[in-house]
Amino acid sequence: MSLANGRHFLAIPGPSVMPDRVLNAMHRGAPNIYEGAIVSLVDGLADDLRKVARSKDAGVAIYTCNGHGAWEAAIANLFSKGDRILTLDCGRFAEGWAQTAQGMGVDAQVVMTGDRGPVPPEQLEALLRADKAHEIKAVMVVQVDTASSACNDIPALRRAIDAAGHPALFMVDCIASLGSEPFEFDDWGVDVMVAGSQKGLMTPPGLAFCFVGPKAWEHRGELVSVYWDWRPRIRPEMPYQRFGGTAPTHHLFGLREALDMLLEEGIETAWARHRAMGDAVRAAVAGWSEGMNDGPMEFNVVDPAARSNAVTTILTRGFEPKKLRALCESEMNVTLGIGLGRFAQTSFRIGHMGWLNPPMVMGVLGAVESALEAMEVPHGPGLAAAAQSLGRAMRKAA
Repeated sequence: MSLANGRHFLAIPGPSVMPDRVLNAMHRGAPNIYEGAIVSLVDGLADDLRKVARSKDAGVAIYTCNGHGAWEAAIANLFSKGDRILTLDCGRFAEGWAQTAQGMGVDAQVVMTGDRGPVPPEQLEALLRADKAHEIKAVMVVQVDTASSACNDIPALRRAIDAAGHPALFMVDCIASLGSEPFEFDDWGVDVMVAGSQKGLMTPPGLAFCFVGPKAWEHRGELVSVYWDWRPRIRPEMPYQRFGGTAPTHHLFGLREALDMLLEEGIETAWARHRAMGDAVRAAVAGWSEGMNDGPMEFNVVDPAARSNAVTTILTRGFEPKKLRALCESEMNVTLGIGLGRFAQTSFRIGHMGWLNPPMVMGVLGAVESALEAMEVPHGPGLAAAAQSLGRAMRKAA
């Protein structure tokens, strides 16, 4: 007997659950891509993406690609071969961005700061102070690393750059965090931010974005190509230039609906909802090991203040996470995230980003607890702890 009936639930850290409103908005025939409604729709998308990123005037380039494409676009527009950049990695994905730059001939130095916590701002300040000749052209970091689930303190890193008196551009990957974690492009002094459609923006994979501040706009690298050039995409002479060719029309329809949903909710309210969902997951993880010296699991990120509201990486003890994930999928129709990096064999991840409410999160946590029961893994009352956490959040909201 299998209990895996009903709707399948995807609890990985992206792609996130796609709202019915978004999917229905995409279910239509192809439009005229040269004039009319699609042109005004795209103008509105740029305005509303700025609202989500909290910027008044950043340029927004939209690409038909995944987040790796946005990485390449940012590198191509800003740098030339041999330019030196500094990347600080607290998991896996900042290193991936640096590897893209290295493959394009950029001298991208990677500093591994550990994968159980965020990048230390004081380490960044020391590295920049040591660069007396200001050879470093940019600092690259992710806001949320989905491998480690660490959330970096972006304003603290900005302050570190300023304290060092260094002119480097500040580049932030928000692929896993835009729409889910607080982010202030203008107030935090970010020069370039990259993002994707498939996580907090609740749109199917296939769109990526570069947000470009005025300081970055003045930079022009020799690596830029016709397709990745963000200048015609941000300031086009003809509408089709926004996409380097045919517009990804149906993704744009979906994104329009997703942005409507986010702005109807209010971006700060969305951040608070993600905090409540993340707190519930964290309460469950703590509860499963409550009162046990060597409980069945622990958080990968040690500092509670640095744990992401978009994803939680959970280290396991005494059982195989692969078996737990297989049981959740085959018997309960819930897909959990695999472990990445050096924790690949000893962890699993729960994504809690995008279109989520308490029953959805509680369903995932209930599936995990049921799997622990089925595997006869000793554990504490995680589901009850999550319910208490959500109850507290609802009382606070009221």
